[in-house]
Amino acid sequence: MAWRQVATRDQVPAGTGLKVEIDGHPVAVWHTASGEFFVTDDTCTHAQASLSEGGLQGYVCICPRHGARFDVRTGAVRALPAVVPLRTYPVRVDGDAILIDWKD
Repeated sequence: MAWRQVATRDQVPAGTGLKVEIDGHPVAVWHTASGEFFVTDDTCTHAQASLSEGGLQGYVCICPRHGARFDVRTGAVRALPAVVPLRTYPVRVDGDAILIDWKD
């Protein structure tokens, strides 16, 4: 595994997402209200919008453009108009560092 730091805990308040670019690829770091961290692609699979600019309700992120919803744990589509799931990445927290398994 190629673990890479994408953020620190204090950069992502609980209940929000943060857009980060890795090698020019946008990903979203999600911090749930329950304290867990997840990472998905940041671009909605339906309309090329930044998902981190939308909301996070529990484990579901909401696209700000058309309201598509995705489960940040699995990338599964939870509401139309999206039909293609998001890519997700394995996450590890080491102290304050949030790391993902990044294969370029």
